[in-house]
Amino acid sequence: MSLDKDLESVQEVRDLLTKAKEAQLAFRAYSQEQVDTIVKAMADAGFAEAERLGRMAQEETGFGKPEDKKKKNEFATKRVFESIKDLKTVGVIHEDREKKIIEIGEPMGVVAALIPSTNPTSTVMFKAIISVKGRNGFLASPHPRAVKCTLEAARIVSEAAERAGAPHGLIACMSLPSIEGTNELMKHKHTAVILATGSNPMVRAAYSSGKPALGVGSGNVPAFIERTANIKKAVADIVSGKMFDWGVLCSTESGVIVDSPVKTQVMEEFKKLKSYFVNPDEKEKLSRTMFDQKGAINSDIVGKSPAFIAQKAGFNVPADTSCLIAELPAVGREYPLSREKLSPVLSFFTVDGWREGCERCIEMLEFGGLGHTMVIHSTDNDIIMKFALEKPACRILANTQAALGAVGYTNELLPSMTLGPGTFGKSIISENVSAKHLINIKRLAFETRPINEGGAIDVRRETSKEYAVGSSQKVESSSPATKRSWMEEIEERIRLKAGNQPFHPKPQEEEKFHKEERREVKYGSGMTVEQVEQVMKEFKK
Repeated sequence: MSLDKDLESVQEVRDLLTKAKEAQLAFRAYSQEQVDTIVKAMADAGFAEAERLGRMAQEETGFGKPEDKKKKNEFATKRVFESIKDLKTVGVIHEDREKKIIEIGEPMGVVAALIPSTNPTSTVMFKAIISVKGRNGFLASPHPRAVKCTLEAARIVSEAAERAGAPHGLIACMSLPSIEGTNELMKHKHTAVILATGSNPMVRAAYSSGKPALGVGSGNVPAFIERTANIKKAVADIVSGKMFDWGVLCSTESGVIVDSPVKTQVMEEFKKLKSYFVNPDEKEKLSRTMFDQKGAINSDIVGKSPAFIAQKAGFNVPADTSCLIAELPAVGREYPLSREKLSPVLSFFTVDGWREGCERCIEMLEFGGLGHTMVIHSTDNDIIMKFALEKPACRILANTQAALGAVGYTNELLPSMTLGPGTFGKSIISENVSAKHLINIKRLAFETRPINEGGAIDVRRETSKEYAVGSSQKVESSSPATKRSWMEEIEERIRLKAGNQPFHPKPQEEEKFHKEERREVKYGSGMTVEQVEQVMKEFKK
């Protein structure tokens, strides 16, 4: 008896999640050194396969360019690893001696990752790497249009992780994606958090799943060329952004807004770089081809060359055209090309002064790109700062390419393939998502403003009571009091919290255990007893 595809998909999710959760429970006891060794192995393996995976992604989806997908794969592995390699995620990750607070890193659990078809291999490797850095399990849901390449990318980093010592099943990817399966993934009890990248309906589904979700909004990125800008560089940045992977990054420039005194010069620079300004008839054909009456984008033109898109629309342009540019009078539903286009097609607006440019940028962001990204090209620092203060975008880039600038390729923003739009875009996160967002941080806080006199209680002086296992309450003990320090109590709580079985040595073995094995035992925090005591000793100085 064969099962329907949706039922098979749901069952696959349940099986993979069960394995990932079991593996994650074991993985949470790993040390920082072990975790970092595994993460580096994943990044190295993905980097080595960047070119092959880029070709696979382009051949399977038909989107973009293999050589640019290779660059994204390299960025999502090596560059991302370099940005997180020194990040502490295990045990004590920070100490504030002045405020007497110790921060302790804990994994979230199993991360559910929704993977888009536009950047499938780079996104799945990126999300797996930052998840494992936090000692989390990982299960990806690929886009139906990119199953093979996403599976292969996940397999590469998974096998590399296991060779480096990770538990089997820690990293996995669905092979039978479906709406039902993805919904099961997002709502399952073993899923701790969702990393959602994809269509707006899918991101909204993640938000409404009942699980914590870090989502990415759509991008309709405005690029403002102010009259004091370096025109040649500004145009070169915008054209190269539109050409990169044929515009499939959500951070790619969507529209250029030009200050009227430099309009002629800007248009001349675009033409020098082989951009093609469509005439009114071609603009109408382009609008009808790229969007339906409801404003939905035609997936057949996503990530395609300008020559291909023009031919599809019913007109011809030179084969080496860099991008198509449509001059528009305003932003809105009556002007479909003012939307996000995910292709080398650019809308073009003329404004008089930076204030009008400011208004047009806001209109573009409100028309499908709230919270995402905008870029300003200017040499007037006062105007640049005004734009930063007034725009509903979480990444305001100055004098750089938006496509790769937003992800941290051309600047010092956190390298990421997941860009939070903040509450502007209905997300809880407003920065570039990375490993630091996938750990829980516990805080051990010592009293600094006493309400009552007296020092801390030393449980070694408690002669008739012991703490019950797994409980905050004390129970009467019929055995002689054991002289355990308060630090040992904390250690046992950490061990029990991690799910490790408690070890109770016999009286005659206890001294031997403490002398010979104390240095080697690791608890759920990934720290030995001696390491914990050393931290506390230094902290109290």
